[in-house]
Amino acid sequence: MFTGSMVAMVTPMHDDGSVDWSALEGLVNHHVAEGTDAIVSVGTTGESATLNHDEHGEVIARTVKAAAGRIPVIGGTGANSTAEAISLTRHAAEAGVDACLLVVPYYNKPPQEGLYQHFKAIADAVSIPQILYNVPGRTGVDMQNDTTLRLAEIDNIVAIKDATNDLDRGRDLISRAPQDFLIYSGEDGTACELMIAGGKGTISVTANAAPNLMHRMCQAAIAGDADSARALNNQLAELHKAMFVESNPIPAKWAVAQQGLMGEGIRLPLLPLSSQCHDEVRSAMSGAGVL
Repeated sequence: MFTGSMVAMVTPMHDDGSVDWSALEGLVNHHVAEGTDAIVSVGTTGESATLNHDEHGEVIARTVKAAAGRIPVIGGTGANSTAEAISLTRHAAEAGVDACLLVVPYYNKPPQEGLYQHFKAIADAVSIPQILYNVPGRTGVDMQNDTTLRLAEIDNIVAIKDATNDLDRGRDLISRAPQDFLIYSGEDGTACELMIAGGKGTISVTANAAPNLMHRMCQAAIAGDADSARALNNQLAELHKAMFVESNPIPAKWAVAQQGLMGEGIRLPLLPLSSQCHDEVRSAMSGAGVL
């Protein structure tokens, strides 16, 4: 399975909000060149909430085509409707993704048994490897570790992106999960420590702006070289914070635009990064050596 720095890649857009397909291909090539270990297409950072279904499928398909087998592509296919999540996952599998990332259903707050049945139904319907995604700060519901471990027994549910920002919970999952079920961080600020504790990678916002540095930090942490990993992570610490001075992906898109890789387009109800935040993000990028 996938390990290392998996970028939650932004979806580049023109000023009118339409997808910039040329910049999308360029971003894929950039991540391949910089050592990113996998691309997550159309996750939260990719503005899945405001892409329509046709765009959702096309962004994933074009990312797969641009990657051309050089780097794994994981499609974000979660939804708070089980039937919709199955449909999105099926279409992503047909487009050739290597796995799918499925967020805990948001807004409708299912119980733990509902979460189990939701993910089991998707896994039964589509045989592709599937990665769970628990991010209670966005979804309004928290999938408990015991529910995750039940789901880990299903053959094609292979990993979880844990964005609880709770290292103790992450360590508990690592200690109790089957050996072939992988724990990924979903929080850049604590990802290094989770990998040192036995996590196998991070699905990262920071990797949009600092792909090579994130790759090297993850490789050191996974290899057990804690001193090197922490030293590299110290270079990234301010950038981890800066990527969330406003709602994700606002700062990440602005940062990538400053690197000349795309324009600043973003879709309402999100807006481009506020001018009062420019210096903070720019300073963090300079400190990490990526501007």
